[in-house]
Order: sequence, then structure tokens, then C-alpha cells
Amino acid sequence: MTAPARNAETTRETRETRIRVAIRLDGPAGAQARTGLPFLDHMLESFAVHGRFGLEVQASGDVQVDPHHLVEDCGIVLGTAVALALGEVRGIRRAGYFGFPMDGSLVLAAVDLCGRPNLVWNVPVGTQPLGGIEPGLFKGLADGLRATIHVNAPYRDNDHHAIEAAFKSFGRALRDAVTPTGDESVPSTKGTIGMRNASNAECGMGNAE
Repeated sequence: MTAPARNAETTRETRETRIRVAIRLDGPAGAQARTGLPFLDHMLESFAVHGRFGLEVQASGDVQVDPHHLVEDCGIVLGTAVALALGEVRGIRRAGYFGFPMDGSLVLAAVDLCGRPNLVWNVPVGTQPLGGIEPGLFKGLADGLRATIHVNAPYRDNDHHAIEAAFKSFGRALRDAVTPTGDESVPSTKGTIGMRNASNAECGMGNAE
């Protein structure tokens, strides 16, 4: 019997942003990202290609005020889409880890699909927009996916390499976490993982910022 496709599409619309994300966890790998922020588009493509996900992102927002709203909301919608595509957390590895070297930078990413949103971000970057907006996306990812995410850069040569290595390593770590184990067991000693039953309505709720 063919396994059901692990695909999902979801949207979020607030007074600040309008976002649609479609994801295919089992590929074919590739991305079409149009957010109005070219660097963010490039990072989302890096995440999808190295995680071997099929990804479509269409987003717009009040970037003339600050990119933060759009970046974080993209993370929320992407995390929610992954949660929808997974459904119940059973029959998968649940956790993943990968270290990605990029020239003089090394970034280590770990993810646990545990139902508890938490982000630990230890990637020192400068004050320019290139390095200043990306942690918000990972915070949104942790919230939307209800996952614990750790991203650490023990050393780095510049902001671009550190941030890009973060997206690539997280893509590889998430690929490991969602890999099927061949059975339907719940990967927890508790026998259950309290992932939210994500929905378009939940994703569409505005934030308080």
C-alpha cells in the first residue's frame, strides 16, 4: 500500500503580512520563494534544497517599516505547514542533528519534534540587516512547528556564511527528524507527543506586536 503524501499548504494574513506556504516533505526537492526580500528567498531555497523538501513561499508585508514581521511570520507559517504535513508524530525519527561547514564558518543545528516550542540561537552576527533579521524566522519556526530548535556557530568567518550554514544545517537536521522509521510507533517513552493539531485558522491568527 502506498504511504499517504506528506504535503500541506497553509496561509496567514494579518494587518502586517500575507503569507502562503506549501511544502512536500518527500520532495521532489526545490523551492520557489517570493517574499520581497531576496536574501530571505535565497535562505529558504537553501533550506529546501539541502533538506530535500519541495517548498513554495509567497509572502508580502510591511518591510518598509522593518523586515522582522515578515521574516518571523514566514517562520510561523513554514513551521505550521511542516506540522500539518506530518500529522501525528509517529513512525518518524523525531529528532535530527547536522553540522554544516561553509568556508570558514561551521553551524550546528538540532531539532526535536517534541511538541514544546523552544529556540536556542547562538550564532553571533553583526548589526547589518543581513545578520539581524534571521533569528526571528527560527523563532517563528519553533513556534509554528512546536519544536525545540538549537542553532550554534562555534566559529564563523562572516555573517553571510554563518546564516546560510544555519539554514542548510537546519534543513538537513529536519530531514533526519521527519525520516520514516518503517513502523507506526510513537517516538516517546510517554507514548504520546503533544503536537498541536495545526489548522489554517490557527495559523491565520494575528500576533500582538
